[in-house]
Amino acid sequence: MKTLQIDIVSDIACPWCAIGYARLEQAMSSLAGELTFQVEWHAFELNPDKASDGEPILQALSRKYGRSVEEMEAAQRNMMGIAEGLGLNFSKMQERFTCNTFDAHRLVKWAGEQNRQTDMKMALFDAYFGHAADISDIQVLIDCAESIGLDGSKAREILASDAFAEPVRADEALYQQSGVSAVPAFIINNRHLISGAQEPETLVNAFREIATRGPDT
Repeated sequence: MKTLQIDIVSDIACPWCAIGYARLEQAMSSLAGELTFQVEWHAFELNPDKASDGEPILQALSRKYGRSVEEMEAAQRNMMGIAEGLGLNFSKMQERFTCNTFDAHRLVKWAGEQNRQTDMKMALFDAYFGHAADISDIQVLIDCAESIGLDGSKAREILASDAFAEPVRADEALYQQSGVSAVPAFIINNRHLISGAQEPETLVNAFREIATRGPDT
């Protein structure tokens, strides 16, 4: 059985990244028995300024995209409906504040060493979109680690140091240089780019097609 490597470039603060992964899960489930998958997460920061204070998300998005707060609220409501249909908790999506995710990405790297990378990512998505938690806050990050059974004291130790900072920066540099400017981005077998939170059927068709190709096509 063929195995596809899927490298996911994403940010924890990106709602479409959570939606995109939920759709990816459906696609992978549909292909069970036909293909197997190896998934690895890579860092991207939508708000790389660690010094900035958190801002209410609707106001921040309104300013960023030059649209009214009401328009952004409607867009967020639409995403909440999509997320609910996928079993995601986005109930506090419109109550969250902008925040930097660099330390959260460091914990995802650490969790990856224990084969818990996806679990860590899901816990962070749930904290941010489901509970409007400040995922730049050390205690929030420790709580997320503990919620998936990881050692909270070890998480605190990592966050108090520079551990995993270089791998996160290396991820960001690599994918920026590769032309990834928006997330989610799915790189299949280090060769094929699928951008955005595509529907499961689109992913299934793409994966089947990629699986039939040789290594140089």
